[in-house]
Amino acid sequence: MIQALAVLLRNTTWKCGRVERLVVNYLRDQIRKFGRAHIPIKDMLQHFKLKGKQKSEFFDAIRRLEKRRIIKIEGF
Repeated sequence: MIQALAVLLRNTTWKCGRVERLVVNYLRDQIRKFGRAHIPIKDMLQHFKLKGKQKSEFFDAIRRLEKRRIIKIEGF
């Protein structure tokens, strides 16, 4: 899953947790600043500097966002 790309489908953080909001805001900022629609998950891990339990919470948040169709994971 680290090699996968995340794509923001809907710009909403309604009923999202703290980590989920961080992910959506990061994707939104990357699109706004650089115009990139596909952001590697590896880049997000490096940006947030996650280790141990935080990393597993991050992957859980990514899965929840994908389940709610807010982001799409491609290429894993």
